[in-house]
Amino acid sequence: MEYWSKLTHRSESHPGVEYTIQRMSLGRRIDLGQRVRELGLKLEFLQAGDTMREQVEAGVLQNEIDRLYLDWGLIGVKGLKIDDVEAGPPLLIERGPESLTREILEAIKMELDLSEDERKNS
Repeated sequence: MEYWSKLTHRSESHPGVEYTIQRMSLGRRIDLGQRVRELGLKLEFLQAGDTMREQVEAGVLQNEIDRLYLDWGLIGVKGLKIDDVEAGPPLLIERGPESLTREILEAIKMELDLSEDERKNS
């Protein structure tokens, strides 16, 4: 059996762009859970709040969690230049097209949710 610990996808929103993400494993699930745990608890608290300030802070915190997922799960990007520079993960996150960043984020989250059987069939 040969197993690849990463997956490469062709972008649906940006033709010609490919991105590579981490596949889930027990060790990676533990690592990500440790990174997200505290922020997730704070997010739940803020989302339950009634004030506009709490809702704005919840939105900012959600974006921080999304960035954490991207930093953790995105290995590389091919076929994209930003300001005439080949884009890697940090540049994509900082200055790239948000639609592509969201597409990649969704792919990472889908990988987190897949069961072992679903992963075998993907």
